[in-house]
Amino acid sequence: MLRSKGFHKGINLGGWMSQCDYSKERLDNFITSSDIEQIARWGFDHVRIPIDYNILQNSDGTIKENGFARIEKAVAQCEKHGLKVILDLHKTAGFSFDEGETECGFFDSRKYQEMFYRLWEEFARRFGNDSDNVVFELLNEVTDKSYINKWNSISNECIRRIRKFAPDTVILVGSYNNNGVKEVRFLDKPYDRNIVYNFHCYEPLLFTHQGATWTVKIDPEKRMSYENSGTSEEYFEQLFSSAISKAEADGTSLYCGEYGMIDVASAQDSLKWFRAINNVFEKHHIARSVWNYKEMDFGISDPKYDGIRSELLKYL
Repeated sequence: MLRSKGFHKGINLGGWMSQCDYSKERLDNFITSSDIEQIARWGFDHVRIPIDYNILQNSDGTIKENGFARIEKAVAQCEKHGLKVILDLHKTAGFSFDEGETECGFFDSRKYQEMFYRLWEEFARRFGNDSDNVVFELLNEVTDKSYINKWNSISNECIRRIRKFAPDTVILVGSYNNNGVKEVRFLDKPYDRNIVYNFHCYEPLLFTHQGATWTVKIDPEKRMSYENSGTSEEYFEQLFSSAISKAEADGTSLYCGEYGMIDVASAQDSLKWFRAINNVFEKHHIARSVWNYKEMDFGISDPKYDGIRSELLKYL
C-alpha cells in the first residue's frame, strides 16, 4: 500500500523535534534545507519525522500554532525536494516509550486520551488533504503487553476521529513491546483499507544495541561480531513470518518505521546486518525507514560510514 504511494525507502529525522532539549537552536538548526537536499540525493523517497506532543500542544490541550508552523514548513521543504513524509507522534501526554521520561497514565486517563484525539484531529485538519505525500503514525512504541486491549480501542477511536478530516490518509498502527514485529498479530483488524501495520526492528538487540547505556537489557561493556550474532536472512524471515501472515490475512501491508545499527559496531558488521534485513524487506515488499539520519547513536551520515556509504545506501 505505501509502496504504491511512493513510500519505499525512508530515513528518520530523530532528535530534531523529539528526544531533544526543545531549544530554539535545536529546532531551528538540527535539520536544515541542506540535510533535506542530502537525503534526496542519497535516493531516499521519504522521511519519518518523530514529534513530541509538547511542541504542538499545551498542558491544557490547546494547540501551539508556532509548533504546527514548524511541521508545515518541514513538510513543504521535504515536498520541494521530492520527499514524502511520515508524521510520527513520538510522545503524547501521559505516555512515552522512554524509560527516562516521567509521562504516565495515558491508558487510564480520559483527559490524556482526549488530548491525543484532539491533537490528531488537528494533524488531520492541516494535512489530510495531502494524502499522496503525508502519512500519519499514531504513536511510537507502545510498551507493555497490558496496554494492548486499551490501545486497540484507543487507536480505533482516534482513526474514527481522524477520518472526519482525512478520509484517505494512510495511518500506521503498531503493537506493544515497542512496536514488536512478533506482536503485530495482537492488533485489531484494520479500521479501514488505509491502515498499515507498523513495526520496528533492532534484532538481535544484543548485536544492534551493543554498548548502549540507556537500557538494562544491555551490558555496555560487551561487544559482538556479525558472525556471532546469529543474524541471517533466514533469521529475519522467521522473525517477520507471523506479521507477514497477519497482514496478508487482514488485507493490509507492513511498514518498518525504525531499524538500525549502533555507532559502536563496526561499519563492516553493520553493512552485513543491513544487507540481510534489506533482502528480506525487498522480498516481502516491506516499506521502511532507517534510524537515523544523524547522531542519536545510529547516524547514517556520521563519520563511521564515510568509507562505505555508497555501498551502504544500496541496502537501506
